[in-house]
Amino acid sequence: MGKVNVCLKRTYLIVISLIAIIAVLLLGLTLFSHGHFHREEEIEEVLTALHVMYAVAVVILVLTIIGGFGAYKEKKWALIVFTVGMIMGSLYMMVSSVGGLASHQQVEKDMRKNLLAKLPLNNQSEHDLMDVQSEFQCCGLDQGYQDWNYYIPESCLCLEGSTNPCVAAPRNSSLFVDRAGEEIMIYSQPCLSYIMEYAMHILNAVLGILLGITLLWVLSVVLAIVILCRLDRKQETPTVVYSPEAKAGNYACLTEDCT
Repeated sequence: MGKVNVCLKRTYLIVISLIAIIAVLLLGLTLFSHGHFHREEEIEEVLTALHVMYAVAVVILVLTIIGGFGAYKEKKWALIVFTVGMIMGSLYMMVSSVGGLASHQQVEKDMRKNLLAKLPLNNQSEHDLMDVQSEFQCCGLDQGYQDWNYYIPESCLCLEGSTNPCVAAPRNSSLFVDRAGEEIMIYSQPCLSYIMEYAMHILNAVLGILLGITLLWVLSVVLAIVILCRLDRKQETPTVVYSPEAKAGNYACLTEDCT
């Protein structure tokens, strides 16, 4: 069995350590998400995704432990188990990334459809949209403040120093109940385009992270295969050559006592 280069082994251990850290972070994120959605009515919709995240995190963490043991002790069976498992994981990640890119437009279309299904808006139910309006300085979803009809919320009020355009609020809206005679300015642009742009940025970031993790997994597989090839290489031993001249003892006397 051949010797493994120390730099190669250290590089491999560093790579799988990074993969193990990512697996631990994924496991922690999954536990946090499970606790967050536990009391929500939508828990059934995300339960399958949470189970998949649990499985991926635990399996990858176990594989990195086996791979680290294999590299440290130079055990080929452990490195083979790690290589096969990570190849399957890399293929799964690649399929998921390609599927995400292929369904990009469909996801955008479905999200737009779900948002427009909230129309007409009312001041009592759409609390999440209130925060969006304050954050992106917009009002309503599709038709601006008209989506709220009479009940235009306070989050539509145009603040001083706003970068987005504002218009005068209609006099027959709820904003003038306690502000009779005042001029009230509200955001003129709807929020749908801002929400979609923000959601697509998040989706692209997630796909980019998945691609980066996949490349890291592929790198670990390549390093593991190189280590296996080094272990399979037979260690070269110098050949012993017999020479008749060795028996002659061609030595020179260094003292006078030699006869």
